[in-house]
Amino acid sequence: MTQPSLAPRVDETPAALQRTIGVGRVAFKPAPSDRPETRATRLETLYQEGAAKVRLPKVYSDMAEAVLINTSGGLTGGDVLDWSVEAGVNTRSVLTTQACEKIYRANEGTANVTSFLSLDKGAELHWLPQETILFDRSSLSRQLHVHMAQDARFLAVEAVILGRDAMGEQVTEAHFSDRWRIHRGGKLVHADDLLLSGKVSEIAAGSSTLASQRAFASVVYVGPEDQEVLETWCAKLRPKAPDMSFGVSAFNGKITARLTAIDGFALRQKLIPFLQGLRPDQPLPKLWSL
Repeated sequence: MTQPSLAPRVDETPAALQRTIGVGRVAFKPAPSDRPETRATRLETLYQEGAAKVRLPKVYSDMAEAVLINTSGGLTGGDVLDWSVEAGVNTRSVLTTQACEKIYRANEGTANVTSFLSLDKGAELHWLPQETILFDRSSLSRQLHVHMAQDARFLAVEAVILGRDAMGEQVTEAHFSDRWRIHRGGKLVHADDLLLSGKVSEIAAGSSTLASQRAFASVVYVGPEDQEVLETWCAKLRPKAPDMSFGVSAFNGKITARLTAIDGFALRQKLIPFLQGLRPDQPLPKLWSL
């Protein structure tokens, strides 16, 4: 008679991996004041769930600041982050991140980050997250949706680093898609789709892409200024000498720019003075200098 096996039964079904889920929402409203011209801004709504956290450092200006934090320390396939920001009438606010967002190797699936921003009449919002670092075989899909009033002002930057050279990191394959949609007064005024997928190192080596550089940034400003004013700003922002790694133009009520550099440090050396030129009355968030 065969004796039953006493060995524990092994479940061969793959275990579901834990994934990062985060939702963060913040809204600003004008602060009560005897002097409306001060345009002081205060917090109206704060909501945070999962790995998404929002902190509000003390600032000494009329531009409120919020810091977006992913407490998981990075993203990989299947992770999801959703951010939402509402800028009320005549408010001024700047959003940044605690540190660079790291996108790690994905065994399966794609990390998804979606940001919804709304700007009411007379509002000004600056979207200034720190760089996103892509690791080898990472996978990220990112979307930025903006709905702004006709007279609002919006400035945004997104910077990407293909591995850190100082750490010996090489990115040969990855997937990165970045979609921007900006609506002003109910009309689409800016649409940008960027895709790097597959043999990224080979794609980036092309002279029409990154020319073997490892860092790049996209900048957009949309506001009520007329074309002449925007052209004047562009003239001040352009490098004094011809630079194929730097492009900026003004049209249709906006300024758009692309910057590339050999690494993240070199990119910041270009990006910081460029952003300061677009917001001369405000310093960059302190976290940019830590």
